[in-house]
Amino acid sequence: MGGLGDPVVRIDVEASDGAARAGRVHTARGSFATPCFMPVGTRAAVRALSSADLEALGAEVVLANTYHLMLRPGADVVAELGHLHGFMGWDGHVLTDSGGYQVFSLDPKVDDHGATFRSTYDGSTHVLTPEGAVRVQQLLGADIQMVLDVCPSLPSPPEVVRQAVERTAAWAARAVEAHRPSREAGGTQALFGIVQGGVDATLRAESAQRTVALGFDGYGIGGLSVGEPRHELLPALEAALAELPPDRPRYLMGVGDPVGLVEAVARGVDLFDCVLPTRLARHGTILTGAGRLNLRNAVHARDPGPLDPDCTCTVCARWSRAYLRHLLMVQEPSVLRLATLHNVHWILRLVERVRCAIGDGDLARVRAEVAAVYP
Repeated sequence: MGGLGDPVVRIDVEASDGAARAGRVHTARGSFATPCFMPVGTRAAVRALSSADLEALGAEVVLANTYHLMLRPGADVVAELGHLHGFMGWDGHVLTDSGGYQVFSLDPKVDDHGATFRSTYDGSTHVLTPEGAVRVQQLLGADIQMVLDVCPSLPSPPEVVRQAVERTAAWAARAVEAHRPSREAGGTQALFGIVQGGVDATLRAESAQRTVALGFDGYGIGGLSVGEPRHELLPALEAALAELPPDRPRYLMGVGDPVGLVEAVARGVDLFDCVLPTRLARHGTILTGAGRLNLRNAVHARDPGPLDPDCTCTVCARWSRAYLRHLLMVQEPSVLRLATLHNVHWILRLVERVRCAIGDGDLARVRAEVAAVYP
């Protein structure tokens, strides 16, 4: 029995390979397989894709952004129109981040109460508090919501990282209290805490311990993959994971590059989100089994082959590199959707491949193959 009572989500581990694990997360809505990559639908839509596209791709969880949705169209509007699932026409799972990362990228005024920031849409002033983030996400109706945390940039002075850990812990406790009435009334929306601490392993372990003591349904690891080198990221990640309970989902926030994803799974992470596949697609960069492919390169102008000869997506089955490059060079909007379909399919299949490798005890081979083409 933790701070919110019995958890409303559980993870069943079905296979392991070292610290890596594969299984299913069960919620009031249903269940989804892990490891799990969550495409980022910042404004209640994954850029260039529809909910029907995501269903066809086999995505099981989509991430939406609290900061953007509280500003446009407003959380009350989303609630009135059926919460995020009804608004988006999406029957799968939805996780909402707290908006903390976006808020702190705007250089807000932060004190113990919360963060005061200006809207990127119209310049209006807003205050986001731990309690406010809980209320907004309850209106959005996500299956899983995240607490408001303090995400320092890296590198930051030790005193800045320490203050982020302290405020994140204090805000997490307030989020639990704000969420408790909903749970006591029978609500099934999960609340995940977030671990901070920069690349300091000692601070990461401390932050994880303090977050776990509050009894969340699951745990996010934030403040990594914000510019620090991988040789600093991984020890900090390991320090946090060592303190997280094995019976709760573990979510590495904002990581989704192929090597980062595979290396994090190998250390025991279950959930991921990242804009990388969709952002790369919009700029003509394609994920393939042979590494990144720049579709703008002239070498592809007469290439009749698919983006990736080993890919089973609908784009590779039908259109050539030459045609897709042509669409890109003439700025035909349809190429944004087609390239995004491929990249999201590719990353979802990579996660599926990793999941199978864990079951077969063969993750080391997949790690080596991915590292060889995505150095």
